[in-house]
Amino acid sequence: MRTDARRHHDPQLRGFASDNYAGTHPEILAAIALANGGHQIAYGEDDYTEHLQRVMHRHFGPTAEAFPVFNGTGANVVSLQAMTDRWGAVICAESAHINVDEGGAPERVGGLKLLTVPTPDGKLTPELIDRQAYGWDDEHRAMPQVVSITQNTELGTVYTPDEIRAICDHAHGHGMKVHLDGARIANAAASLDVPMRTFTNTVGVDVLSFGGTKNGAMFGEAVVVLNPDAVRAMKHLRKLSMQLASKMRFVSVQLEALLAGDLWLRNARHANTMAQRLAEGVRAVDGVEILHPVQANAVFARLPHDVSERLQKRFRFYFWDEAAGDVRWMCSFDTTEDDVDAFVLALKEEMAK
Repeated sequence: MRTDARRHHDPQLRGFASDNYAGTHPEILAAIALANGGHQIAYGEDDYTEHLQRVMHRHFGPTAEAFPVFNGTGANVVSLQAMTDRWGAVICAESAHINVDEGGAPERVGGLKLLTVPTPDGKLTPELIDRQAYGWDDEHRAMPQVVSITQNTELGTVYTPDEIRAICDHAHGHGMKVHLDGARIANAAASLDVPMRTFTNTVGVDVLSFGGTKNGAMFGEAVVVLNPDAVRAMKHLRKLSMQLASKMRFVSVQLEALLAGDLWLRNARHANTMAQRLAEGVRAVDGVEILHPVQANAVFARLPHDVSERLQKRFRFYFWDEAAGDVRWMCSFDTTEDDVDAFVLALKEEMAK
């Protein structure tokens, strides 16, 4: 059989822009190939999606139900739609991905209002939630119905289980539900060295957006309903939101490959370890300031703007706040020690100019 496909990139080239830049883990590629061939029932009635439910039960308890979707924005939008009324609102950190990085999809597609709160470290607290948790009987104000947190946060910080329990208890006490954006949930679990259930269903989280793409998958995430009473019409909302995959087995088998064994944890631990190595190297460079605790696979730093621009010509990464000179460096499951050491050396060279 003839193919004209050709490689269009250098497979040895890696940077620190995003864990979305990384390829697919070989074990997941093998799983996709395993699921290929023959016919399987479409739209989630396949054997792989059925088995994924049992795998999710091992991680999140017997009431957990997974709804595979295409991407993280889709997982968040479907989750929040299922948890809110048409007049409902979601309290989140000002830096939350649903607020700053999803093109307005939660509001424009989900039809809900985001009520944001500034946070110094990306983490909400009961006290911060109370800045927006009011006005339930005021018809002139969108009704707060959900608190959404991110684990780990967009600033690379990690909630402890006790912190999430306090949020859940506080939100539930106000009659609100709790959604957790777990795009990097594996990195948080690796950082805390606890099972994922310890800071999700065990402490009161109602619905989880489970991330696979940033942890070695080719594509695909899942809405994981931990509390069935917190949602309604999930299947219908997934279809309405254009997140129902016809060949769902190829999403489900990736998540199964991550979660059936310890691949999810191996990948996350490696990425976190590389971020620690990067942080240690950067701390030794005069004129570079690390901005937040390095608790997962992200390093946030401040350095001269011209240095960053020159360094970007050698390694890909993004400004976080260009005016302030803040940058973000991300490590992935395939980041190597040599990658990190070469980057630190390049940073030292550019700072010396």
